[in-house]
Amino acid sequence: MAGAAGRLLHAATLLTAETRAHNPYAQGLLTAALAHTYAVWDRLRDEDPYDLARRDIAARFARTAWRHHGGRGGVLAALSPQERLVVVLRLYEGVAEEQVAALLGLSEARVRAVCARSVGTLGSAARAAA
Repeated sequence: MAGAAGRLLHAATLLTAETRAHNPYAQGLLTAALAHTYAVWDRLRDEDPYDLARRDIAARFARTAWRHHGGRGGVLAALSPQERLVVVLRLYEGVAEEQVAALLGLSEARVRAVCARSVGTLGSAARAAA
């Protein structure tokens, strides 16, 4: 798990739409997720600890995202919290649509639609910035 902390922090930073230089919310999400993973380590059977920590970060973000709707200048700041969750899980982490849908309580069709719309939004933002 120690080796995976950097990738998990990057995913959390993308979720929170903070910058790499200033990401206290993402660091808090990671710390809580790693603490939870450590606490249940002995009870893990065939479960992947990285997957457990990633799901914990996503769930914690989903519960508190309304407080942090606007990003602080991160790459995904143009997206809503739900859109960031879908994009990070699907495109950055490579989680299957079915798993993202189950984690977020959405249909697979909704996950596909949110992902497609988010990619379009990011493309428009990139063209406007260029």
